[in-house]
Amino acid sequence: MPRRIFKRYMPHPDTIREHKSLRFLGSLIHDPNLWHLNRHSVARAMAMGLFAAFIPIPMQMLLAAGLAIMVRANLPISVGLVWLTNPITMPPVFYCTYKLGAWLMQVPPRALPDELTWNWITQELSSLWQPFLLGSVVCGVLTGILGYVLTMLYWRWWVAHSWRKRQKARRKSR
Repeated sequence: MPRRIFKRYMPHPDTIREHKSLRFLGSLIHDPNLWHLNRHSVARAMAMGLFAAFIPIPMQMLLAAGLAIMVRANLPISVGLVWLTNPITMPPVFYCTYKLGAWLMQVPPRALPDELTWNWITQELSSLWQPFLLGSVVCGVLTGILGYVLTMLYWRWWVAHSWRKRQKARRKSR
């Protein structure tokens, strides 16, 4: 079951609760739903984590944690999904979100220069930020919804599949 896979890699809730850098959250992280591995908490975590991964802000993990606490999603899964946009994947992902935003705003996308410099970025930032932000939010919302729906469907399929397998094994043992 997917639960076994998640449990293998998730830290124990007590370890996180007692971590000195998270004490400021107080009783917020004591909600059992933030640690349960059920269909709803995992699907909500997928949605919040995927959404936060596409938002171009520093400390995306804090955004994912805040969203997970608000909707009572599984906290470790939500925060872990933010690493889909890591320093290696971030440039191509954010370039695609910029292109999507430019297409949605119906503005011609800027071509990247041969040499990407800080000077070019600061000069072009005034025309790049709106399509980039729009594309990031749209991608975040769409992948969040897709992650939620696919997780719910997969979890239901897995439970039904496991149930049928057990029923078949019981019939054979009779």
